[in-house]
Amino acid sequence: MKGFVQCYTGNGKGKTTASIGLAIRAAGWGRHSIIIQFLKGQKSGEQIALKQFNDLITIVTYGSKNFYIPGNNDTEYKALAHKAYSHCMEACGDSSYDIIICDEILTALHFKLLTLKETIGLIQTKLPETELILTGRYLPKKLYPYCDLITEMKEIKHYYTQGVPARKGIEF
Repeated sequence: MKGFVQCYTGNGKGKTTASIGLAIRAAGWGRHSIIIQFLKGQKSGEQIALKQFNDLITIVTYGSKNFYIPGNNDTEYKALAHKAYSHCMEACGDSSYDIIICDEILTALHFKLLTLKETIGLIQTKLPETELILTGRYLPKKLYPYCDLITEMKEIKHYYTQGVPARKGIEF
């Protein structure tokens, strides 16, 4: 079966959730996925829940306990982003994975923690039968030709604007 490149992008909520849903659906059919998270180091509900699928879904995070703020610890975050990128490159050459999810790679690209050339190289490295999922805000138009599916999550209304903080079990 041919594998495609999917992108979940936009300023709305649900990009990571959609990609994890895809991994769970694939697990139902005995397919193997790896989720490599950029810029995420805090413990999350998905990490805990996906342990139940550890024979079919691997999740690895590369980030600090704090959210990335441009200009703060850029050197540390750039190093973590490159570790995540290296792991993604390894996974793209590993035929044991049916699905590779590079969660928040597009955000890392936007903040110049990775380059466009590196991201294109990752897409070009994936095995033909592997499904590659890229998530994050700020999908650059220059990547459109490399994507087979682009879904934009658009924020219409969000309770964050009313000062509601991220909630355990809902946002993380």
